[in-house]
Amino acid sequence: MSVAVQRATGKGSRQRDPRPGLMERVKRSYARHWYAYAMIAPVVLVLGVLVLYPLAEGLWLTLTDANSLNVARKIGANEIPAGYRFVGFDNYADILWGPGSYDRFWSHFVWTIAWTALCVGLHYTIGLGLALLLNQKLRGRAVYRMLLILPWAVPTFVTVFSWRLMLADGGAVNGLLAALHLPEPGWLDDPTAQKAAAVMVNTWVGVPFMMISLLGGLQSIPAELYEAAEMDGATAWQRFRHVTLPGLRTVSSTVVLLGIIWTFNQFAVIFLLFGNGAPDAQLLVTWAYRLGFGQQPRDYAQSAAYGVILLSILVVFTAFYRRWLARNERANG
Repeated sequence: MSVAVQRATGKGSRQRDPRPGLMERVKRSYARHWYAYAMIAPVVLVLGVLVLYPLAEGLWLTLTDANSLNVARKIGANEIPAGYRFVGFDNYADILWGPGSYDRFWSHFVWTIAWTALCVGLHYTIGLGLALLLNQKLRGRAVYRMLLILPWAVPTFVTVFSWRLMLADGGAVNGLLAALHLPEPGWLDDPTAQKAAAVMVNTWVGVPFMMISLLGGLQSIPAELYEAAEMDGATAWQRFRHVTLPGLRTVSSTVVLLGIIWTFNQFAVIFLLFGNGAPDAQLLVTWAYRLGFGQQPRDYAQSAAYGVILLSILVVFTAFYRRWLARNERANG
């Protein structure tokens, strides 16, 4: 009899209750976590108004031929209705492989990629060097930290306008080059010099953030690891390679990703330094602004399409970057 009971019990244990429906699961979740939902509701509302709605509106504009001549507008007492029409993916096709697509998109795309790689590389290299220096026991180290973080603390428009004055003809930069008997480039006029000036200014703006982030990472590495490596006879380069860099892996991966996203979408430096001029130095983001607000008629549809393309590039890059990091972590673990 006991065997029969055990078999019956075992048979019953294998039978599962039917899974509740979606609405029932939502009700149970709300009853259990209603306080958390109440706390995040304002944030969700703000994000919906400030992010999701403009994004949806922008996506819709990319599928039309909207510009400043055919959108709904009011002239005096007359209200003119919208006259733009649905065109599907024509804007994307025109941008990527339409007539003049190289001058309108691909040349700016190549420069944006080069700009991002060069600036982030300089940010990380210089920032790491300064962080290593400030991590040493130096007299007046707090003063040096304060001075080196000033370019990041000062508002960007103040920094860029100051550099614009220094880079102008007869400015401090060319005055110094003249004193050293070196060539004086037209930083704000020559296409090649414009790109060099943009990289220089953005490096000045971006290095302090990288330096402070990496300095925090350096201070979190246990000193015992360096002592053990030194006792094993490791040189300074070997300690840097096998202790410092692995210890900074997590911080480095985060700040490099943030730096790539911010630099790829860097609008303020280019726009404040050159305005609507310097067509060869325009990034994709500033070119999109120029299409939407810096010309007549304003091409809202093409400008919005550039924005969607930019977002898509960053989403794809971030996905591959994080997968690459995860694969490296598994390999090193």
